[in-house]
Amino acid sequence: MSAPAHTSHRRHLLEAAIQALPLGIVVHDAQGHCILANAAARDLVPEAAQDLPSEATPPHGASVVTEVADRVVEAQARGLSVDSEDFTLTTLLDVTQHHAIQRDLIGRAYIDALTGLPNRMMFEQSIEELIGEAHLTDRFALAFIDLDNFKHINDYYSHAAGDTLLRKVADRIRGALRASDMLARLGGDEFVLLLNPVDDCTAAFAAICEISDRLKQPFFIDGHEIFASASIGLSLYPDHGTSYETLRRQADSAMYRVKGSVKGGVSIFEETMSQAATARMAVEQRLRLAIRDRCFCCAFQPKVDMRSHAVKGVEVLLRWRDELGVIQAPGDFVGLAIELGLINEITLQVLSETVRAIPDLDAMFGPDVTVSLNIAAKQACDVPFMTGFCEALGRTGLASRFILELTEEAFFTKGRFQREVLPRIREIGARVSIDDFGVGYSSLAALAEITADELKIDRSFITDIHRRPRSQIVLKAIESLGLALGMSVVAEGVETSDEVAYLLAATQIRCAQGYYYAKPMLIEQIRMEEDRPHGDRGAAKQRRAATSRPPLLLRHG
Repeated sequence: MSAPAHTSHRRHLLEAAIQALPLGIVVHDAQGHCILANAAARDLVPEAAQDLPSEATPPHGASVVTEVADRVVEAQARGLSVDSEDFTLTTLLDVTQHHAIQRDLIGRAYIDALTGLPNRMMFEQSIEELIGEAHLTDRFALAFIDLDNFKHINDYYSHAAGDTLLRKVADRIRGALRASDMLARLGGDEFVLLLNPVDDCTAAFAAICEISDRLKQPFFIDGHEIFASASIGLSLYPDHGTSYETLRRQADSAMYRVKGSVKGGVSIFEETMSQAATARMAVEQRLRLAIRDRCFCCAFQPKVDMRSHAVKGVEVLLRWRDELGVIQAPGDFVGLAIELGLINEITLQVLSETVRAIPDLDAMFGPDVTVSLNIAAKQACDVPFMTGFCEALGRTGLASRFILELTEEAFFTKGRFQREVLPRIREIGARVSIDDFGVGYSSLAALAEITADELKIDRSFITDIHRRPRSQIVLKAIESLGLALGMSVVAEGVETSDEVAYLLAATQIRCAQGYYYAKPMLIEQIRMEEDRPHGDRGAAKQRRAATSRPPLLLRHG
């Protein structure tokens, strides 16, 4: 092949290769005229065959991204010199998919999918950048927002309604914000809000109170009028901290003070809250160690037939024997255990301790006495936990002796307890009691929808019942409906002989529980009672008879 032919062949081969490349290639001469454009370039930029748009032809060595025909095209130019002539070689690349993937990854990393708000990561980075650029006179506020009773809304109306509520809450808060403010969703029903700038604490508090009032207006979802509220804690920069983590923690502490008093309010951080948060953390650590070391024990309080004074059952009450040997009442730690998700393990330990105590209970009260065990509402609707609990109770062979006491809240959660958990309880032969009836979520009409064996009337209706005519009317209504629905009725918190006298004279209630009959007793106290000589027990019985009080504990038979 001759040299000219060989050169021509190489030129045609090079041109074919350039045309076959998926990368767009355009060559301009020194005057800016297009002298070469391959197929990919003409496909990306139809004008390439004539002349590229000026915005798509960057200076030598630079690159530019432009949108052409709904596609994102990246162009990069380089200078060429051939035979003393200057040319510009521009490469074109369709980066539409790359940009779409990039936007998706950014969205996943920084945007909450449900509400479209910034997420925790984006909010935290924004606050840290704001702090890093802040001047000595700059002030802003951080508000921690936690919806009240969101779980009940989820359970009662459905999770879809709950999601809609979260979106509407986000929209309602955004409607009250300035362009310089920022709202983010941390997850679940928790939001965090930046107010920037703020003049002072008073102005920040007023702005947050306005948002709080907005959230108390009804939301209309799927034909339902849903009322919600939020507990809000507020911290200020730099008064309460100079880092995001500190400000968030202080706002969180302020919010928890609202939760612990009147929900739906607003609170500004105070130094005493930090001390309370530290104390709370210490209790949490001790609680976790107590679970590990099995430091929980059981006290037992009898349920007594007011006419015969016979013990019909005992309620198991949780106690914590701390590292100093001091017995702690549940009011000091149960709420925290539920909040932290530790209550399940504690309940299983209580079941184990109760089963071990059955022989002593039988010796004291007889083999027919029932054993009532408390289950928190959050646990009652936790199907996996309740399934495992029922299996554990069934394996003891004693399930028919047990009554599971649940507060009303557990029964009014979209029927989940009755539909999915109650059948498992029935299957093993255990029974169910409605505890503390008359407070919280109760209504007499709702009783008709509940399948339970026992109804325990809250002590607030029993205290001084002989002096409170209105409480007497309500008590009679609850008693009548409970008995009509086949539930045995128990009066809780009975403490005086006057209360007993009224219940015996004016109601059909036979069973009562309270300090009038016995305080809760640890198993070792019951053993001591059992081991006392008969003469001692007889003398004690005579002393109590002289004061018209029933015996604290009665032997079976």
